[in-house]
Amino acid sequence: MSGSRVLVLNSGSSSVKYQLIDMRGGSRLAVGLVERIGEGGGSRVKHTPADGESREWTGPVPDHDAALKAMAAELDRDGLGLDSPELAAIGHRVVHGGLRFTEPTVIDDAVLAEIERLIPVAPLHNPANLTGIRTAQSLRPDLPQVAVFDTAFHTTMPESAARYAIDVETADAHRIRRYGFHGTSHAYVSRETARLLGRAPEDVNVIVLHLGNGASASAVRGGRCVDTSMGLTPLEGLVMGTRSGDMDPAVIFHLMRVGGMSADEIDTLLNKRSGLTGLCGDNDMREIRRRVDAGDERAALAFDIYIHRLKKYIGAYYAVLGRVDAVAFTAGVGENSAPVREAALAGLEGLGLAVDSGLNAVRGDAARLISPADARVAVAVVPTDEEMEIATQSYALVNEECNPLLT
Repeated sequence: MSGSRVLVLNSGSSSVKYQLIDMRGGSRLAVGLVERIGEGGGSRVKHTPADGESREWTGPVPDHDAALKAMAAELDRDGLGLDSPELAAIGHRVVHGGLRFTEPTVIDDAVLAEIERLIPVAPLHNPANLTGIRTAQSLRPDLPQVAVFDTAFHTTMPESAARYAIDVETADAHRIRRYGFHGTSHAYVSRETARLLGRAPEDVNVIVLHLGNGASASAVRGGRCVDTSMGLTPLEGLVMGTRSGDMDPAVIFHLMRVGGMSADEIDTLLNKRSGLTGLCGDNDMREIRRRVDAGDERAALAFDIYIHRLKKYIGAYYAVLGRVDAVAFTAGVGENSAPVREAALAGLEGLGLAVDSGLNAVRGDAARLISPADARVAVAVVPTDEEMEIATQSYALVNEECNPLLT
C-alpha cells in the first residue's frame, strides 16, 4: 500500500462529519460537515482545507449519497479527490459492534450484515452508520473500508462488570449486557493521559470522564477498560444533555400503567426530553452556568444533580480500580467547563483528588494538568480526538492487511 491518507467518516441520521488525515505526520488536510440532510433547501455544507479559507453553502442535499458526493466535490476542488492514489482507506465510526467486533475491522458483506443485525440495540446510530458505509463503498469500491466501533474498547470489561443481574438465558437470547460507548474517545484519552504523565499506558490507571451532550465515564486499568457507565444503549449512566442516565427501571412501568404512555413515548422522554433539558430546559452547560450565576434556582438544581451523579461515578470507579493515577476530563463540557471540573472533585481531597484553581481556569487546546504539583492523583484536561483515533486504527489495520509480516 502506497497511500498515506485516511478519510474518516462519521455518518449520523441527518449529518456527515469528515476529516482527511495524512498519517505521515498526522496533519489534517481537510475538515468538513454536511448537516440537515434531507431537509429540502436547508441543508448546509461547510468545508475547511488545511491551507485555505472555509467554504460554506446551503442548498438541497436529499440523502447521504448526495452528502458524500458533495464532500467529494469539495475535496476535489482542493486537489484531494477520492480518486487520489494517496488515499489508503476510509475509516467509519460505527456505534455498536456488539461482542463480535473487538477491534477495527475491514468491512465486507458479513460485517455489514452483523452491523445491521445490531440495529435493535442501536436504532438511532447503526442505520446511519450503514448508510454512510454503503455510500462510500459505491464511490470507492476498490478501497478498503474500515469500521471502528464505539463499543470495541469496552469489550475488555470482565463479566462481573458487563453482566446485568437478570435471568441469564433471557439476557443471552436478547444480547442484553453492558456494551459501553464513546470507546474511541476513552481509548485515545486514556493513552494520552499516560503520555502526559510520562508513563506507559499499561502502567497507569485512569478514570476518563467524557462529558459532552452525551456523557460517559470509564475505569481504565493498564490501558484496558474494566468498567464504563453506558450500558446496552447510550442511555445508562451519567446525566446528559437530553438523556436521563441511571434511573429505577420501574419508572418505565409506572409511566405505562399510571401515565398511560406508550413504549415509544417513554423512549422519546428518556432519550430526548430528559437530562439537563428535562431538568431546566437547557442542555448547553454554558447557558446553564450563566443562569446559575444569575440566581436561577432551576438551573442550579440541574447543575447540582449533574455533578452529584458525576461524583458518584468518580468514587465508584476509584473503588473499582483500587489505585488511581489520574482523572481525565474530555469532550465539550469536560474540556471547557472549569466549574464542572471543580465541582466534580470538590470534597474528594481525602482521595488525593483536587484541582488548582489557577490552572483550572486556564483555557487551551493542549493536554494539561490542572491538579496541584504535590497532588497524589493527577487531574488532567485532555482534548479528545476520535477522528485521529479512527484514522490511526484504520491505517494500522490496512497496513497489516497489506503486510502480513507486520502482524
